[in-house]
Amino acid sequence: MKHIKYLFVLFALLAFLSSGVFAQEEKEMTEEEWQNEINRLTQEKADLSKELESLQGSVNDLKSKIDGMQPYDECMDEAYALVGASRADVDAFRKKVNDLQGKIQRKESPKEDRQAELDALKASKISALPEFYTTVHMRLQRLLDAWQEKPKEIMYTVVKGDYLWKIAKNPKHYGNGFAWPKIYKANRDQIKNPDLIYPKQVFKIPSLTEDEKAHYDKLRRNYKPAPSQ
Repeated sequence: MKHIKYLFVLFALLAFLSSGVFAQEEKEMTEEEWQNEINRLTQEKADLSKELESLQGSVNDLKSKIDGMQPYDECMDEAYALVGASRADVDAFRKKVNDLQGKIQRKESPKEDRQAELDALKASKISALPEFYTTVHMRLQRLLDAWQEKPKEIMYTVVKGDYLWKIAKNPKHYGNGFAWPKIYKANRDQIKNPDLIYPKQVFKIPSLTEDEKAHYDKLRRNYKPAPSQ
């Protein structure tokens, strides 16, 4: 039994070695195949060398162009000179553009004042510079065109129980009772006494300017009711 195991192991070892030799023989290349592979690799090396040479030439061309380019600051100074402006002029113009953009985005009324500011910027030669052209001549105008401004004034019919403070405090009007004098002044032809208004009277409710809003908001913030007795 022991001899049989040894014979089995011996046969297995011989079979393994035979298969290795057979595989090695299969992997060996003929002389023609070897030469073809050498030729292919040689051609690939030549192609890569040629491509590398071409790329090196492109790199050298770019370096030459960069060396021949005018410094950025000098280019900008020349561009500014074309529109008759200095760096200080351009900086001031940039600030105006940014300020106006903020006003439009916040919808600071009146809209026609913002349009007038934009028209003034458009009329400046500085607006032709690439930095500003798209913003001033296109984007800001689109923002203004999309701005739906509330009517300058609306009409309101007084109902029983109304008083000027209550009308001004209405969210559809000012949302702030302290702004009642605006309604009073706009309707002096109908209101003889601000404490006396009557149903079916029709009042104009004009829009508040930004300064007026700030003024009445400040009054509301600073108001301190009298201490209760």
